[in-house]
Amino acid sequence: MNTFIAKTWRPVLVLLLLFCLWEAAVRYFEIEDWLLPSPSAIFHEAVLSWDTFSIHALATAKLSVTGFLIGSAVGLIIAIILHRIVFFRESVYPLLILSQNIPTIVLAPLLVVWFGFGILPKLIVITLVCFFPITVACLDGFRQTSPELKHFMQMSGSTKRQVFWKLEWPYALPSIFSGLKISATYSVMGAVISEWLGSKEGIGVYMTMASRSFRTDRVFVAIFAIMMLSLLFFIVIKLLEKWCIRGSSKEEK
Repeated sequence: MNTFIAKTWRPVLVLLLLFCLWEAAVRYFEIEDWLLPSPSAIFHEAVLSWDTFSIHALATAKLSVTGFLIGSAVGLIIAIILHRIVFFRESVYPLLILSQNIPTIVLAPLLVVWFGFGILPKLIVITLVCFFPITVACLDGFRQTSPELKHFMQMSGSTKRQVFWKLEWPYALPSIFSGLKISATYSVMGAVISEWLGSKEGIGVYMTMASRSFRTDRVFVAIFAIMMLSLLFFIVIKLLEKWCIRGSSKEEK
């Protein structure tokens, strides 16, 4: 607990100072709320609109988690296939890199044309955003496996499956969780982008309605909610990382 407080009090203090400067600047220069609301006005609006906004936030959270789980599974499966089949990796991996050069916001309308306005195109958008960091991190983790230990297991008669699950997979866990933490934060962004395409609820819908009515305070409420959701997902993955890597270390001992 003391360690957690020691690590968090500095960034929290900096954040509070930034909010104080923001509040002071808005009041001193008398900036209109529709242009740049003060932190106190944003907090006030968040409290007043919580009953309505919480429905949108919950919808985005559910969509983000679902898309993240699907994207993580796809990313891990692709990484394992590319790692185990060298010919497939040399043929497909460059295409995966090229696919990331296509902006998601440009591809999203095509998904609506192809799959309609249901949940499927939204999940595809989040999956496209999430899977690549996991795939790249996982492949890098497999490459970091100790060649000496791998050679020793092979000389001991271990099968490829045993080498993978007993050696390569544990070695790759730190890299995998690094990719998961990146994808967890991307999943919220992907969910919001997908909600812009056409949805009845979600933070993206709430933000669109607020911007059209020049309710800048509500836009900032949505922005801060996205940041908090991303941070929450990051913390959850961080806790899972500690638990899984600690368990993996105990098994190896």
